[in-house]
Amino acid sequence: MTDPWVALEPGADPTERVRVLRRAHDRFTAAGTVALPVRPVVADSWRRSAGAHVSPEASAAVELTDGDLGAYRAEHPLARVMPLFRELMGTFATDGEHLLAVCDAQGRLLWVEGHPATRKRAVGMNFVPGARWSESAMGTNAPGTAVAVDRAVQVFAAEHFIRQVQPWTCAAAPVHDPRSGQLLGAVDITGGDGLAHPHSLAFVQAVARAAESQLALLTPHPATGPGLRLCALGRDEALLLTGAGRKIRLSRRHSELLVLLSRHPEGLTGDELLCCLYEDESVTPVTLRAELARLRRVLGPDVLTSRPYRLAVPVDSDLTTVERRLASGAVTAAASAYTGPLLPSSQAPAVARVRRRLADGLRAALIAGGDPDLLADWAHSPWGEDDLDVWRALAAVRPTPPVLARLAALDFEQRAPADPYAT
Repeated sequence: MTDPWVALEPGADPTERVRVLRRAHDRFTAAGTVALPVRPVVADSWRRSAGAHVSPEASAAVELTDGDLGAYRAEHPLARVMPLFRELMGTFATDGEHLLAVCDAQGRLLWVEGHPATRKRAVGMNFVPGARWSESAMGTNAPGTAVAVDRAVQVFAAEHFIRQVQPWTCAAAPVHDPRSGQLLGAVDITGGDGLAHPHSLAFVQAVARAAESQLALLTPHPATGPGLRLCALGRDEALLLTGAGRKIRLSRRHSELLVLLSRHPEGLTGDELLCCLYEDESVTPVTLRAELARLRRVLGPDVLTSRPYRLAVPVDSDLTTVERRLASGAVTAAASAYTGPLLPSSQAPAVARVRRRLADGLRAALIAGGDPDLLADWAHSPWGEDDLDVWRALAAVRPTPPVLARLAALDFEQRAPADPYAT
């Protein structure tokens, strides 16, 4: 096969391939071994699915309904290109008895449209707006796998990990923010075996690229007074996106300074910044002034002013996005924007306080909400793998053997007395 991302090579018999794939799927689910002709992209996805403890008999959970779904879709960036998706794919989906689907970066379906009879069939497996179709929830499938590997992928019949989904074939491509490169979600075409063709994969790729171009046109660079966008969650060195389209990777100290200044538009004095940044009182104002001078050279002379130190342009950040969504009660949207702790390696006292407050607020909302998929996402993340309270909440709503085993191990570790001979 010339392209490993295409499901069937030219001339292949779809019926025979389905039969062979079903045998391979049964062998994998029974013994964990992958046999030919399973493609590497599918084999890797099956392994990830098994590692996430997805059952081949699972069904999709609907996380968002009614008003919650409407509010989330309305604020999602891909809402702006839904008219384009419908224009390019709507007729193709309806005439071919297929479905057009769009998911967010967590594999949650936002829109599912197309042929009425096909939509009715899809309801039987909860392939509906608001349902979670990430790999960690539903195993190998085109929209979930596309956002997992961040590239276009085609999934044919018994390549799907969930047996209920194996009568279907789908192709999906990721869509990114044209400014920041952030993954926004994926566009998908789902239907019968006829979609197992290189053209369907190329089609969704072209539609995704068109959507990114449209997003770039819909969000032109401001002519004057460009703001800044700061990405500081889950990274030790923040990324600064300017209105002119520049991407600046900041040093750790500059990352801390920009986070603090962005939270204090009124400005901070040198003494206030010293208290925010340094636990060691021996650090002199001269050291801080030198660091601020270097940051001014990075940002430009008109961006950072002094007496007090303040930013002269508006700054938005992924941190404030999560805070806004939490404050409005949009917990699912807040969790989707939370890509990790704020500057996790920072020892600056003020940064540590903000980091702890944000994480505590989000995890408290997740525990109170009791959504099993959101709790599982947190529990299986690097920052949540040892979070006993979250694992307890997850066990209460999803008491599977792996969850209960992990909870027992964590409970034992935290109750065990410290080793008096440890060095």
